[in-house]
Amino acid sequence: MSDHHTHAHGHDDHAHGHGIDHHDHMEAHGSLKDYSIGFILSVILTAIPFWLVMTHQLAPGTTKAVILAFAGVQLVVHMIYFLHMNSKSEGGWNMMAMLLTVILLFIVLTGSIWVMYHMNANMMPNMGNDGSAVHGMHDMQ
Repeated sequence: MSDHHTHAHGHDDHAHGHGIDHHDHMEAHGSLKDYSIGFILSVILTAIPFWLVMTHQLAPGTTKAVILAFAGVQLVVHMIYFLHMNSKSEGGWNMMAMLLTVILLFIVLTGSIWVMYHMNANMMPNMGNDGSAVHGMHDMQ
């Protein structure tokens, strides 16, 4: 019972200092290689949509869809390489957090596009329609 008690509370020889495996501890936080890959992917996933917008390579609707796709991929890259979320860590709870994040990402992105579309359509409904905004000025005279 004494042996079980010491291991249950973490008071064995390995927990008191130099016996801890630092390699396992560092893997939980990521390595320089993981951070470098994450950083490079983040830069690429930011630069491509920026280039598409600045050079007008695609139609506006297609550009919006591509930007949303790159934003989603970049979020997953950040969760994997910077937050170290995978199916094995934390007993699978990180995977559940990732799934919740993906669902919330979908809701926020689609909701934002929906709101912006309707704001654009309803804020100035007569602007851009074959001169109908001028028609309102004739009625005032």
